[in-house]
Amino acid sequence: QVQLVESGGGLVQAGGSLRLSCAASGRTFSRYTMGWFRQAPGKEREFVAVIRWIAGITDYADSVKGRFTISVDNAKNTLYLQMNSLKPEDTAVYYCAGRSSSGLPRSAGQYDYWGQGTQVTVFS
Repeated sequence: QVQLVESGGGLVQAGGSLRLSCAASGRTFSRYTMGWFRQAPGKEREFVAVIRWIAGITDYADSVKGRFTISVDNAKNTLYLQMNSLKPEDTAVYYCAGRSSSGLPRSAGQYDYWGQGTQVTVFS
């Protein structure tokens, strides 16, 4: 059974940085696609970034491009999201997600596995 556990969220001033981690277990993730999504209060869950685990191919939402970086550490079975130049509008619960098939989907419905989420709050 796949388990995804996020960590690294917190409270940060605008302009600051955070690194989120997502520890993955229960499968060999080399063929997986992994993504980060976020959900702010009263809003739908939205795509942030996605990566093909081994190939390293990535895609980002326009709102985070140039500020956020998605990456994986294969040896640690861990997904990361480095977030720089944070803005108050980045405040949300951040979720990691996985799917055992190819592609770089931006739709939450195309992911099979989800973590519990970690809160990121950016204040000005």
